[in-house]
Amino acid sequence: MKLRYSLIFSVTMLLFLIISCSHPKKEFATMLIYGGTIYTVDSTQNTVEAVATKNNNIIFAGRLSEAEQFKNDDTKLINLEGKTMTPGLIEGHGHFMGLGYNELNLDLMGTKSYQDIIDAVAERVKTTKPGEWIIGRGWHQSKWDSMPAGTVKGFQTHHRLSDVSPDNPVYLTHASGHAGFANAKAMEIAGLQALATEGIKKFDTKGGEVVLDEFGRPTGIFNERSQTLIYNFIPDKTIETDVQAFNLAVKACHKNGITSFHDAGIPRKTIALYERMKLAGNMNIRLYVMLTGWDKELLNEWYAKGPFVDPEHLLTIRSVKLNCDGALGSRGAWLLEPYTDRPDHFGHETLPMDFVKQTASDGLENGFQVCAHAIGDRANKEILDRYQLAFSKKPEKATDHRYRIEHAQHLHPDDIPRFSELGVIPAMQAIHMSSDRPWAIDRLGEKRIKEGAYMWQALLQSGIPIVNGTDVPVEPLNPIASFYASVSRKTLKGLPEGGYEPEQKMTREQALKSYTLDAAYGAFEEHIKGSISTGKLADFTIYSQDILTVKEENLLNTQIVMTIFDGKVVYTLNE
Repeated sequence: MKLRYSLIFSVTMLLFLIISCSHPKKEFATMLIYGGTIYTVDSTQNTVEAVATKNNNIIFAGRLSEAEQFKNDDTKLINLEGKTMTPGLIEGHGHFMGLGYNELNLDLMGTKSYQDIIDAVAERVKTTKPGEWIIGRGWHQSKWDSMPAGTVKGFQTHHRLSDVSPDNPVYLTHASGHAGFANAKAMEIAGLQALATEGIKKFDTKGGEVVLDEFGRPTGIFNERSQTLIYNFIPDKTIETDVQAFNLAVKACHKNGITSFHDAGIPRKTIALYERMKLAGNMNIRLYVMLTGWDKELLNEWYAKGPFVDPEHLLTIRSVKLNCDGALGSRGAWLLEPYTDRPDHFGHETLPMDFVKQTASDGLENGFQVCAHAIGDRANKEILDRYQLAFSKKPEKATDHRYRIEHAQHLHPDDIPRFSELGVIPAMQAIHMSSDRPWAIDRLGEKRIKEGAYMWQALLQSGIPIVNGTDVPVEPLNPIASFYASVSRKTLKGLPEGGYEPEQKMTREQALKSYTLDAAYGAFEEHIKGSISTGKLADFTIYSQDILTVKEENLLNTQIVMTIFDGKVVYTLNE
C-alpha cells in the first residue's frame, strides 16, 4: 500500500513539474515604450516598434503586438508620439568635474574677443571680495572675431585684464585646457613678476612655456605644463563645491541625452568623491573612469589591487589616461614638422615617452587599458610605437587590450592603418573638426590638413571603430552638434558648402554607432549597453526628430526631449 501511495505521489509531482515548466510565471514590464521610430544599433534588427523593460533591463525589443504581452496595470506606458529613440548616448571623452565646474565658474565659451573676456571679468569683480580668485575657462583666441593689438606669439597680453581686476587674482583656462591666462595679481602671488630679472630658468617647466614679451616679462600666458606655476597657488576646491559641481554635471548629462560618460583622467580626490556619491545613491550616470597618469603613486596602488568593474555598472575604474602633448589651438600639439604659422616651433612632448612605454607594459601586465592623449602627428606616431613594442613583448596579454589614443586629431598618413593593425581605438571628438578646421589650416598648412587631419572615414574603413564625444568642457556637451559635425564636416554655421574634406564624413549610421555601441566597445561594455537588445541596460535617448533622416540643414534644430537612465525617466524637455 505504501509503495502504491509513493508511486502516486511521484507521478503527481512529475505532472506538476511538467505543467509548471510548460506554463512559466508571466514576466511583466515596468515600462513599455512605443509609438515612434526606435533605432536599436543592433545588426539583427535595425529598428523595432516597441521596447519593454523590467526595472533597469531590457526584456523585449520587437513588434508592438508582442510587446503588449508584457504589459499589466503597473506598467508605465511611454508613447513616443512619432518621436525617435536610440540607445542612451555615451560621451566617449570628457572631463566630468570640469563640466560641473564650468557651470559654477566664469564660462567664457561664448566669448568672441579679448574685450568680451575683460567685460566678463569686470562684471565678476563687482560681486567678488578683494583677494578672492576669479576662475574661468573657455576662451580661444583663434575663434575671436579680431585680435587685439600688441599680441605676443599669437596671444593677448595681461595688461588690460589686470587693469579691471587689480585686487583679484584671475586665472582663465584656454578652451583646450592646454594653456591659461593670468592677470598681474595672480602672477604676483605666484612670485612671477620678477621673472625678467631672476631669469626664466628658475621658472622653466619641462613640457611647457611661459610666454614672455620683448623685455622678458611674462605676458600672462602659460602654455602646457607651465600652468602649474599658477595652479599651485589657486585655493583647493571644497567638498561642498565638489558635490555641487558633480550634481550639476549629472543634470547637464541628462539634459543632453547622455547616460554614460568616459571621464578622461581623474586624481585620487575625485575618485573618493565618486565613491561617496555612489554610496549615497547619487550616482545617476554611468562613469567609466581613467586614472590620471600624472600620479605614479596612484597608478601603482591600482596596479596592485587591479581594475574595479562595477557589478552595478555605475562606476568602473580600469584604464589609465596619459597626457602626451598639447593642443593645436595653443600650438602645443607635438608635430613631426614645425607649425606653418610658427616655423621655429614643433609643440610639446608633455610626458616622457619612456613613461608611455612603461605604462603600456604595466597596463598589459595588470589588466588596465591605456588611453593616451595625442593630437599632433609626432605624438600619435610615438605612442603607436610604444604600444606596438608592449604588444610584441607580451602578446599573450595583448589579445583584447583595446588601448586607445584620445583625439588622434592629426595623423601622418603612414600611421592611419596602424590603428587597425594594432587594434588601437581612436577616441575622436567630431565637434573639434567643426570648431578648429577653419583656423587649423593656419597651423598645419593645406597638405597636412588634407592628408591626415580628422581622418574618420579612413580609420573606419581600415576596420577600427571610432569613439565619439565632445571633450567637454573644451566644447559644449551637446551631442547633436558633434553628430552634425560627424556627418556634415561643416562648422555649426553650415560652412563650407559640401563640408571640409567631405570624403571623410561619417554616415549617419556610423555617427550614431560612434556615440553608442562603438563607444561602449571602447570601454569593454558592449555586452551591457550601446544597443537596444534583450538583456542590456535600460538607457535611452529620445529626440524631437529623426536624426537619421532629417535634412542636414535642420539637424541642429534637434532637441533632446527625454532621457531614460537605468529604467527611469530622468529628464523631460520643459519639465
